[in-house]
Amino acid sequence: MSASTIALAGCSNAPEVKEWVSTTETAQWQSMPLETASEAPEGAAVLSIDPSATAQTIEGFGTCFNELGWSSLSKLSEEQRKGIFHEMFAPGVGANFTINRMPVAANDFALDYYSYAPVANDFKMEHFTIENDRATLIPFIKSALAENPDMKLWASPWCPPSWMKVNQHYASRSTTALFKRFQERGRQAGEESFFFRLVDNGLDPKKDTPEGTDAFICKPEYFEAYALYFSKFIDAYKAEGIDIFGVMPQNEFNSDQPYPSCVWTLESLAEFMGKYLGPAMEAKGVEMMYGTVERPAHDMADKVLQDPDCEKYIKSMGFQWAGKSLLPYVRENYPELRLMQTEQECGNGKNDWAGATHSWDLLKEYLGGGVSIYQYWNTSLAEGGVSRWGWSQNSLVTVNEEAGTFKYTLEYYILKHASHYVLPGAKLIVLNPEEYTDALSFINPDGNIVVLAGNATAEPKALTIKLADKDPISVTLPANSVNTLLLD
Repeated sequence: MSASTIALAGCSNAPEVKEWVSTTETAQWQSMPLETASEAPEGAAVLSIDPSATAQTIEGFGTCFNELGWSSLSKLSEEQRKGIFHEMFAPGVGANFTINRMPVAANDFALDYYSYAPVANDFKMEHFTIENDRATLIPFIKSALAENPDMKLWASPWCPPSWMKVNQHYASRSTTALFKRFQERGRQAGEESFFFRLVDNGLDPKKDTPEGTDAFICKPEYFEAYALYFSKFIDAYKAEGIDIFGVMPQNEFNSDQPYPSCVWTLESLAEFMGKYLGPAMEAKGVEMMYGTVERPAHDMADKVLQDPDCEKYIKSMGFQWAGKSLLPYVRENYPELRLMQTEQECGNGKNDWAGATHSWDLLKEYLGGGVSIYQYWNTSLAEGGVSRWGWSQNSLVTVNEEAGTFKYTLEYYILKHASHYVLPGAKLIVLNPEEYTDALSFINPDGNIVVLAGNATAEPKALTIKLADKDPISVTLPANSVNTLLLD
């Protein structure tokens, strides 16, 4: 039997396989022929699916709008860009992205440092401006909205205006210590790290703001001004025809990074959220979400979610990186919360099969852990390009800026295996952990069953799928592949 064969055992009551697509390192998004045979293969792994055993409802999948994403796409023709946005955002066409993220001013994949309040001590935000975004983020987002006007968008800052920070700088950590660390280890910048090269950020090491401290100036007038900053941001984007449905107060509030960042203690973050940001966002009809959380400690949840001022506003919590290990605790202890994966791990710029299979593992961990929203990070980057601060990372699209060409990466197809088929309103089906574990399953609002199944071995793998009381079907998954089957 070939690697694409479907064997039907007792085919009179077997589910119909409506579609089957497969991705390997050398062949992406391949439609597999749906042949039949009289018997299932011997020794097949087993995957039992009970459509009544459901968990969270899936709201959608998406990506992030970063400045370097738009700058790379700008090197393509208008026709090429439109094709990419149609593939990614048009409902039912390709990736089917429905919920996406944006930064509030500069992030680690911005073109340079900037904020919307460039004038120091402008507590009334009289000089607030989003003028910088008119060349990058606004056309980026509007290109996606042109394909899907119902697309949802949420936002978070990486850094407040630098004058609101104790070190008066966008970064939290000087690159001086990082340079020294690389020299002590006897290697060049970029080896065995996310840095392709180290770029001096100009911060005096004496002004570092380490994890466990407050980089924000935690005084009432600064809290009030920062909440107003968020409100002005919501209004300014709304005036551009872009609605923001939710905000998180800070990206990775524990991480003292050498690029735009701001560390907060949990106590100060809770004070800002509960007494200032929460009321300001409620007045705008915008959800205040908690995150992004990138540490697994229980305090990351409890100290904020149980704060009497915060708890009435927070309906969602976002996790990324090591924060994913906190998911089981939060799901058990705060079952009413919407759980979000806010940033898929960024990779190393190689866009290779190892990165793609890691992406598959992350999908399984986060979706199996209870998230209802799943987000990729860099939508597009130049081939071999690095960020303003020296990072080389993966993306859904890579652009050859010199040739004016592009390609979808392996990680794009891995994410598409879920996002194209798992529709908003789908429910995760809880699978038997004692059976085949390299899989996910969902039931769509139309009743169709989605099965995502991987094969991490170098040989084809036989898998028997038992759907409720129907007769089993068996598929042989190609070697080193990720697959999606749509069952009726």
